[in-house]
Amino acid sequence: MDFLQVFEIDWTRVGWHLRHLLVAYVLALPIGFNREQSDTRFGMRTFPLVAVVTCGFMLVGISVLDSTEAESKVFQGIVTGIGFLGGGAILKDGGSVIGTATAASIWNTGAIGIAVAFNQYEIAIVLSLLNYVTLRLVGGVKKQVKEAQDDQ
Repeated sequence: MDFLQVFEIDWTRVGWHLRHLLVAYVLALPIGFNREQSDTRFGMRTFPLVAVVTCGFMLVGISVLDSTEAESKVFQGIVTGIGFLGGGAILKDGGSVIGTATAASIWNTGAIGIAVAFNQYEIAIVLSLLNYVTLRLVGGVKKQVKEAQDDQ
């Protein structure tokens, strides 16, 4: 008996799922790169993995569940889990709270993975772009304002 016949692997489906997982991975890389540059505890490894895992969970849910109600329960579990992971990024440092942008980015990256799983690539691309632009541009403006205030 052939090894591949034992597992009955449908290589067409493997390719289809691999495409989804790779798209989720690539769309999360810019966000992870930005967070890596910001010296956060989350970065180039965390964000792509969050996108891949959320996409993977949703792909499994879509493949094996027989109702949208069941799929919505998988979706709810993912959102809850990502919220818990994001909560770990938030720290209280003296009188200020840090890590909220990283936590929101983790949550967004989960949404990217879910959108890709549902073939909603346009949503995933927009989420990735908006997240990256917000971190890059708004973060830069915030830094300039803080430096100007410190100079006064």
